[in-house]
Amino acid sequence: MSVRRLAEDQFQPAAFAFNKENAVWAEKTIKKYPEGRQQSAIIPLMMRAQEQEGWVTRAAIETIADMLDMAHIRALEVATFYTQFQLNPVGTKAHIQVCGTTPCMLRGAEGLVKVCKSKINGHAFERNADGTLSWEEVECQGACVNAPMVVIGKDTYEDLTPERLEEIIDAFSAGEGSKVPTGPQIDRVFSAPEGGLTSLTTEAPKAKSASGKASAKVDAAPVPPSEAARPKSTDAETNAALKTPATAPAAAAKNVKAAEAQPLSGTAAAEPVKAPASKAESAQKPALTDKNRPAGIEKPATPDDLKLISGVGPKIEAILHELGIFTFAQVAKWKKAEREWVDGYLNFKGRIERDDWINQAKALAKGGEAEYIKVFGKKPR
Repeated sequence: MSVRRLAEDQFQPAAFAFNKENAVWAEKTIKKYPEGRQQSAIIPLMMRAQEQEGWVTRAAIETIADMLDMAHIRALEVATFYTQFQLNPVGTKAHIQVCGTTPCMLRGAEGLVKVCKSKINGHAFERNADGTLSWEEVECQGACVNAPMVVIGKDTYEDLTPERLEEIIDAFSAGEGSKVPTGPQIDRVFSAPEGGLTSLTTEAPKAKSASGKASAKVDAAPVPPSEAARPKSTDAETNAALKTPATAPAAAAKNVKAAEAQPLSGTAAAEPVKAPASKAESAQKPALTDKNRPAGIEKPATPDDLKLISGVGPKIEAILHELGIFTFAQVAKWKKAEREWVDGYLNFKGRIERDDWINQAKALAKGGEAEYIKVFGKKPR
């Protein structure tokens, strides 16, 4: 087990205090816990202190302990036990956590570590010359399908190559880290297959008997009662629910062509598999000319960062831009019919209501992050 100690005295500030916004948040967070159990707020308060200062100082540990009426040593035990807390100063612009667990290591994490050593510092936890960047190797961060990956702040950057990580480091070094798209750095949607779906893209062909008539008994199997009660869904619905990337139709067509050339094994012949009709696919998405489509505007000189709305990522923001949606005020004014139109267009299945886009947008439009924190008790995204 690693030994974790506080930073040397020359790095420790004399005092700590939450800023005005975080002080309000901390007070609300403490009140979430029953009387006599307020010490349970130690981890969220310590994380917020780290987000504010960049790392957890001795003064922060002691101040939070006093706020929760607990002994300093108990708070120190928490800070030194959990490796999520940085006990020494880290880069002021970025602290890069490289995943070194088996899936990432097999997919090239060693190359990412070499980049960090060459561009930041030869030793983990040591900052670069101007103190803006630092790095460390950590254990699994939960994006194994998209290995290798790193975490910077609260964001993951996945499907990395050494060259792409160099570009990301350069962007943060230049103060433009917010412009780097998070998540996969290749053409894939979240953790979907690269290049689109490779299965569940077509209907199974019906086998024919020797007489040429379709046989209803081929590959027949009893249907469990639980399955019989479930509503049937089409392939178009399945693909929509999985949010296939733009390359999926081409991949599906390729699968169809291969299926037509090779009959089903064990049968005399097989009907060619037909690609899903484009009309069936378009039926899943409302028309752009629909009266309930929200009104768009021309792109302003400085569009709002729609990604601050929980549930909106870079790809969804790009689609909203295509629809002429660029500001929080536009989203905040959506009526029920407009929300349902956008929900259907994005194949979200109620996500706009679940994530409460409207109230998030209202808060951001009214007063930015400060108003968002006041309403929701946390920073946006």
